[in-house]
Amino acid sequence: MTVKEIETSAKQRMEKVLADLQHAMSSVRTGRASINMLDGIRIDYYGTPTPLSQVATLLVPEPGLLTAQPWDVSQIGAIEKAIRTSDLGLNPQNDGKIIRIPIPPLTQDRRKDMVKQLHHMAEDHRVALRNVRRDANEAAKKLLKEKTISEDDEKRALAEIQKVTDGAMAKLDAAAAAKEKEVLSL
Repeated sequence: MTVKEIETSAKQRMEKVLADLQHAMSSVRTGRASINMLDGIRIDYYGTPTPLSQVATLLVPEPGLLTAQPWDVSQIGAIEKAIRTSDLGLNPQNDGKIIRIPIPPLTQDRRKDMVKQLHHMAEDHRVALRNVRRDANEAAKKLLKEKTISEDDEKRALAEIQKVTDGAMAKLDAAAAAKEKEVLSL
């Protein structure tokens, strides 16, 4: 393995961490209805935990409303129960064919809870970025130990890895700050 391969691998892994953060943050509720809010909900579909999006058509007909139309109408009760028992604080309404999920406006306390949740998500992803950096640094030090590269090359590699990490951390912080602002805005 070369220094360039280590750096490329670290960059790719850090991009994956940032993409995962974006996906995780998309499920955090803001004032508007979003299909992504329901990503974490699993339905007991004939004994198999199945994502809601795989058993129903999800739509956002208006900013304060989501609808879930099950493909198998016999599952409507299970879908309604799964949404009700989720930690999203939603109260679905079932008319026998379609489930309407009104999105109530967020209270200030709920917004603060969501910001805390965002901070935890961001910190978990910061730890993941640091782990990627540690792995890359260890790989560079291993090359030095094996005498594949010189000490100067190792120092340059460590500096480059740190530069990549700093850039990824800046992107992470910016994304978290933007989502926090979105959650807190009325």
